[in-house]
Amino acid sequence: MIDFEIPDFIKNQQQLIKMVAEQAMRPFSRQLDEHEHERPQAFVNMTWPFTQQMMQRSLKPLMHNGNGNGHAPKKERTGPDYSALALIFMIEQLSWGDAGQYLCLPHPMLGGAAVQSAGTPEQQVRFLKRFTEGTPKWGAMAITEADAGSDNSSMRTTAVLDPDTHEWILNGEKIFITSGKLALEESDGICVVWATVDPKAGRAGIKSFVVEGHTPGVSIAKQEHKLGIRASDTVALHFDNVRVPYENLLGSAEVAQKKSSKGFQGAMKTFDSSRPAVAASAMGIARAALEFVIARLKEEGIEVDYTKPKHQLTAVERDIMEMEARYKAGWLLTLRATAQMAHGESNRLEASMCKYRAGEAVTWITQKAVELLGPLGYSRELLAEKWMRDAKINDIYEGTKQINQLIVARSILGYSRRELK
Repeated sequence: MIDFEIPDFIKNQQQLIKMVAEQAMRPFSRQLDEHEHERPQAFVNMTWPFTQQMMQRSLKPLMHNGNGNGHAPKKERTGPDYSALALIFMIEQLSWGDAGQYLCLPHPMLGGAAVQSAGTPEQQVRFLKRFTEGTPKWGAMAITEADAGSDNSSMRTTAVLDPDTHEWILNGEKIFITSGKLALEESDGICVVWATVDPKAGRAGIKSFVVEGHTPGVSIAKQEHKLGIRASDTVALHFDNVRVPYENLLGSAEVAQKKSSKGFQGAMKTFDSSRPAVAASAMGIARAALEFVIARLKEEGIEVDYTKPKHQLTAVERDIMEMEARYKAGWLLTLRATAQMAHGESNRLEASMCKYRAGEAVTWITQKAVELLGPLGYSRELLAEKWMRDAKINDIYEGTKQINQLIVARSILGYSRRELK
């Protein structure tokens, strides 16, 4: 029998997260949107202890032998791992509060996802344990370049091994890095940087390296001014002869010596967990807009009559029902992709499906919300126009809608990357 009940510990977590979203996020949405890059300090301080607890639970299986060396023996799976599900529910609720502030969450975020997907157990403990102690820290991932967006094979950032010091030397520039400044300049965080050890090898030469906070040679090339999620930290990073310890290559050290695509494939697993997270954020924004419009219309005496056939509904009622349908479809796909992670199953197809559908849905829902609210919806008196601006990024980052459509089509039809571009 399939159990669709949400575990009790997630229900309890949601009560706390809802309080944070309502009291520490939503009241500051407009202020932080108007003052881009202003740090949501109240939100950071309130959520850091919670992040520490989450990371402690996540790392506990790797540290149960008492010395924290990350070499815990493999154990038989005794049931689903609900940590991913707990994170997805948290992201949805925090994004309902404010998506820009959510992206300032002191958490390993995409950098942590990359470490967990491609790193050894020892690396996971070494790099992520810092998020269980001390002051707030952030994680980031640097992959996009000016000439290498969706086509990662044209990546120009290089990693060269110094035979004398046995260190990797990184050179290049990455753009559109969420929490890049927070991770490397303002805290003892981590940033997972994708670079090529052999430009002639294409994707096979691409590897992932962990650059730690305050590493010499890393500088902020640009701090982005954005359409939406304006409270978040988005930067371009310049790497000038940045020396990284040999063991900071994610995965086993031998991988870097082989002309295979294993390193790239291992790093790509990051997206299988990060795309449902982006979809959850999109659904949080969509729910915020949908609930607000329904409440506003109800104040005007307009409520949807679900007992009527479609041809007897007003245009407004049909729009609301379509908004609800798109929201539910996106959210259920997100939960499905997350459930597969919880059960240790591959979710490559479902991760792209939920990311594509959620990004498209939130863009349409928030635009429709502004439309239904009329001139007030377009004004800054309400948050509707902000939600519309916040929404669009979910259709772009972690793989654009078009890229995810390609992944879905290739998976369903059985085509390779070369056969379907």
